[in-house]
Amino acid sequence: MNTLFGIPNCDTIKKAKKWLNENNVDYSFHDYRKDGISEAWINEAEQALGWENMLNKRGTTYRQLSDEQKANIDQNSALKLMLEAPAMIKRPILVADGEYTVGFSADTYQQVFS
Repeated sequence: MNTLFGIPNCDTIKKAKKWLNENNVDYSFHDYRKDGISEAWINEAEQALGWENMLNKRGTTYRQLSDEQKANIDQNSALKLMLEAPAMIKRPILVADGEYTVGFSADTYQQVFS
């Protein structure tokens, strides 16, 4: 089963869902806020993608961190922050056949599902 992880009101999530629906791809949607995320999932995703690729530095939640927190961020602190505040995880994360993809691009999704 393919799973799309994110938050429903995110514009990029909406684009990804639209692409998946238009291309008749079966998937389930996992809402970070409503369904939560586990430490095991964060660690699994991090091993596949790397914490730097998962950390959403453009979002409000990240920008609200102190300059000291941002300067000292490392793997452990980033994973802890993402677990506590899932809005800090880039969206969407797609898991298709055990393979992880972060972000959305029609070309990338076309490759994943071809």
